[in-house]
Amino acid sequence: MSYERTGWTEIRALYDRLYQVQPSPVVLLSRAVATRYVLGPAAGLAEVEALGERLSGYRLFHATRAELLRACGRTAEARAATEQALALATNPAERELLARRLSA
Repeated sequence: MSYERTGWTEIRALYDRLYQVQPSPVVLLSRAVATRYVLGPAAGLAEVEALGERLSGYRLFHATRAELLRACGRTAEARAATEQALALATNPAERELLARRLSA
């Protein structure tokens, strides 16, 4: 299967099912990525923004938010979110990826 043929609608529905058995803001964060490809980046961003209080200390919240902001054309906010993700990241590979995004 290619990336372009990914069944995002089905993936999103599977995250809904997962949330029923494992309610967690991280599951909802992952669902928001699928939402981006089903309903568009603004819809995915709205789902991510709703998780802000619960995931403000989680690097992947900020990294996901940055990607969605970038997809919505909100580059200054995307940069700030990437900087926050970088500040929270401890994994060298993640830090390198985030630093490259900031320098691009």
